[in-house]
Amino acid sequence: MEKSMKIHLKIWRQKGPSVSGGFENYTMENVLGDMSFLEMLDELNVKLVKEGKEPVAFESDCREGICGSCSLVIDGNPHGPEKATTACQLFMRHYRDGDTITVEPFRAKAFPLQKDLIVDRSSFDRIQQAGGYCSVRVGSAVDANVNLINKENADRAFDAATCIGCGACVAVCKNASAMLFVSAKVAQFALLPQGQPERDLRARNMVAQMDAEGFGNCTNTKACEATCPKEIKVENIRMLNREYARAKIVERPLNAKAQDS
Repeated sequence: MEKSMKIHLKIWRQKGPSVSGGFENYTMENVLGDMSFLEMLDELNVKLVKEGKEPVAFESDCREGICGSCSLVIDGNPHGPEKATTACQLFMRHYRDGDTITVEPFRAKAFPLQKDLIVDRSSFDRIQQAGGYCSVRVGSAVDANVNLINKENADRAFDAATCIGCGACVAVCKNASAMLFVSAKVAQFALLPQGQPERDLRARNMVAQMDAEGFGNCTNTKACEATCPKEIKVENIRMLNREYARAKIVERPLNAKAQDS
């Protein structure tokens, strides 16, 4: 029979964005190693409800490392201490009996706190809407070799497309930069023929929206790459910089032509 643990929790509680918050301490008995971190929080909330107390508000959806909604900073690490892992994939077997775990929300101006451990990440949605899409009508499935794509580009595009938009890159960055997220969304299209029609507009609009949302600048510490649960590479940021420079160069003749007319 699996041995249970006692875990001490220090969790950030805040009733809303307009009020101050603080850490509250809880103790969980009978925590099993096969529990995921979010299942452990579920058990805490069951305990709090039974005691007539307000449960801890936190966000989750798929619990399979796909949706990116579990925006928790666990012991100072977005999504916890395990590499390439979301909070829902973190299991309690990584902790020892008697451990104290500190849990708080992602901290960033562009991710305003809503309640307890929930932040508003809709700024990512607005960046995506600004240009992270492809307008080519693909219709029904075509033969595999109609659009030839070299394997290197296909692999790089696929790797960039694995970004789940969780925001861990923002939470870990000292500047709260969203460059890794934006670069992944730009790169996945820039590397493929289907993404060429909006190529220049995409880079300009998404960067402009990123700046408008209040994200900070990138200073190349690579903390984002080290923390990303999907291991998105900073080489995408280099591509974003090239794409943006290219877009601005293309834009200048268009502006000059418009002024002449």
